[in-house]
Amino acid sequence: MTRVIIVRHGQSTYNAEKRIQGRTDASKLTEQGCADSSKAGKALANIVFSAIYTSPLQRAKDTAETIRNELANHSEQSPLPQTSEKLLEIDLPLWQGLATAEVNEKFAEDYRIWKETPDRLQMLVQNGEETREFFPVLALYEQARQFWQEVLHRHQGETILIVGHNGINRALISTALSIPPSRYHSIQQSNCNISVLNFSGGLGESVQLESLNQTQHLGETFPSLRPNHQGVRLLLVRHGETEWNRQTRFQGQIDVPLNDNGRQQAQKAAQFLKDVAIDFAVSSPMLRPKETAEIILALHPNLELALYDGLREISHGLWEGKLEKEIDQEFPGELHRWRTTPAQVQMPEGENLQQVWDRAVVAWQSIVETALAKGLKTGLVVAHDATNKTLLCHILGLSSEQFWNFRQGNGAVSVIDYPLGANGLPVLQAMNITAHLGGGVLDKTAAGAL
Repeated sequence: MTRVIIVRHGQSTYNAEKRIQGRTDASKLTEQGCADSSKAGKALANIVFSAIYTSPLQRAKDTAETIRNELANHSEQSPLPQTSEKLLEIDLPLWQGLATAEVNEKFAEDYRIWKETPDRLQMLVQNGEETREFFPVLALYEQARQFWQEVLHRHQGETILIVGHNGINRALISTALSIPPSRYHSIQQSNCNISVLNFSGGLGESVQLESLNQTQHLGETFPSLRPNHQGVRLLLVRHGETEWNRQTRFQGQIDVPLNDNGRQQAQKAAQFLKDVAIDFAVSSPMLRPKETAEIILALHPNLELALYDGLREISHGLWEGKLEKEIDQEFPGELHRWRTTPAQVQMPEGENLQQVWDRAVVAWQSIVETALAKGLKTGLVVAHDATNKTLLCHILGLSSEQFWNFRQGNGAVSVIDYPLGANGLPVLQAMNITAHLGGGVLDKTAAGAL
């Protein structure tokens, strides 16, 4: 496995002034940007990196150097940051240096396209007698693919750090996970956030997003809401550990309760969320998510828990109650198929992923629409590994073939915003936050069976 940790540069002068940066190098780190870069370095201090790659733009290079200076082994072994042109920020030559409000005023139609269908934004740039016509987002995704193709084969089995920008980081994560360019705005990258990708091989081979947009090391519970947020924020939590999770025994729809560690994980999630203003709470009706939700809601005593049957875990049918080795013996080859082509597997006397998708997405949309109709802003949703992964595919415009691209640790929290209401595209603000469970920036929860 190749572990790739991706960090966005610290706050810059243009970020603070709400200006479009693109590839201009006029923007420098602010005092806060320098301080946050140091915090990101401290959060990564005990990880040994084989290589550090950075954008050649100064705001990223300074962030990379500050992080390196905080690494526990930097004085002897930490590699020097190496620049790559493939990590340059998105090229927006007509807009760079302008305030967002000016862009909206001077390029109203293009700005609308940028916000609604970013992959269709086209720019015509005059350079002397030559006119260059290009699609900035599509060009950025191609640049990201080239970076992966150049770099991944050099670092098989190693851990590397990438320090980039909002746009290129989104494109790197999206090309790794097959998220289409039309969903460019559907994942968030805050300044000095930490995201983690695990590659089994090269681009196109299996990959897992371990976490996205962690900001807890900066003193933030969650990334802040975007300006003009009109919709609802959902906090998607996976239930705490059960004894069967620990044993890697398939649970499915067998109603296994939390174990002591699972209750502790739920308590830690409750502490993590205690200062968050939660307006409503829903859960799968099964014991393990319901108890997780009730432990969290003990610190939000005025809320009632609603149960949604569509959020139940996948039915594994005849696999339920069995260990992986037992399934391998009784159903030869099927476990391998489940791990490699999950959308094609019909669980014997159970469900397939399409059936889970159909009921879970209906429940999810109902939760979103009900909250919007009532003017509720933030909701807690507690469910299961397979249910959550299916919902993440739906949120990012993926098929259930990408089911394994997402990690969901026991007691982990993901944040999904609907900034434009039910009809606008959702934004995955953060995913699989596990810092409150004691593992730092890496997910130390047991992988376990579903």
